[in-house]
Amino acid sequence: MKNGHGIWFLIGAAALAIAPAAVAKESAPAPTAAGATSSAPPKAAPKTILFIGNSFTQGAHSAARNWRAGSVTDLNNAGYGGVPALFKAFAEQAGLDYQVSLETQGGKSLGFHYDERRQLFDAKWDIVVLQEFSTLDREKPGDPANYMYNVDRLAALFKARNPAVDIRLASTWTRADQTYKSGGHWYGKPVTAMADDLRAAADRARVANPSVAGVVPVGQAWNRAMTTGVADPNPYDGTSYGQLDLWAYDHYHASVAGSYLSALVTFGAITGVDPTALGAKEKGADELGLSDAQAAALQRVARDELQSLKSGAR
Repeated sequence: MKNGHGIWFLIGAAALAIAPAAVAKESAPAPTAAGATSSAPPKAAPKTILFIGNSFTQGAHSAARNWRAGSVTDLNNAGYGGVPALFKAFAEQAGLDYQVSLETQGGKSLGFHYDERRQLFDAKWDIVVLQEFSTLDREKPGDPANYMYNVDRLAALFKARNPAVDIRLASTWTRADQTYKSGGHWYGKPVTAMADDLRAAADRARVANPSVAGVVPVGQAWNRAMTTGVADPNPYDGTSYGQLDLWAYDHYHASVAGSYLSALVTFGAITGVDPTALGAKEKGADELGLSDAQAAALQRVARDELQSLKSGAR
């Protein structure tokens, strides 16, 4: 009996010694040509996009300002989300990989960012969106001279780091306080006039500088929202039933709806994705308090404005 037990013990030990090798052989990757093993292709690096601007980019005076701030990189560590965070959310929902950064300062021009902050963003970027002070020039509203000069300086900086950088100029919206209040530079003119003047300046800067790839027509999307009845054109006489107020309480900055529309146009212009593909249930709209119907209406406005841009219509 002792000898029998010994034989079975030796057989069992041998089996245990062989088993790991068999398991290892079975679990090893299948060999490919020349004995190499297959591996998954490396994941492409995310595209980098930088937003340079002021309180309009930040989404100041609305719930958009600090919304999902952790999803983007604020180069000033101020904790802003704003339009860049909305862009990031749209990109994720569309299955796109973007690394989003912003460098902003309320009430400042592009010249300030170049002179005082360029050490923060003097790096290689895939895409850069530049948003100028709301009246272009604080002392001479509507004058594009400094704007064009500073676009040239910034474009040269970014091109030196990446010759293939995609630079866009964000053309912003009409300020109601500049239109409806006496003393405003656009006082007495149609509500669309200021945005159209800002767009004309951006177009001039783009034509003058071949490094600029295009203009993001935010102001024209606001105009379209008002002329098509999606948004109320005059916040000083109340907001009509069923229409959105694109301005915040100061009739100057954007409301949640205004920032949402701004981000939709920016997203569509940069990525080429139809904003309506995000759908009425888009997460950012829901979290910021816009209804399904409002989200869908603003997405259609953004889509239509971008389509008119492609066709050359204004």
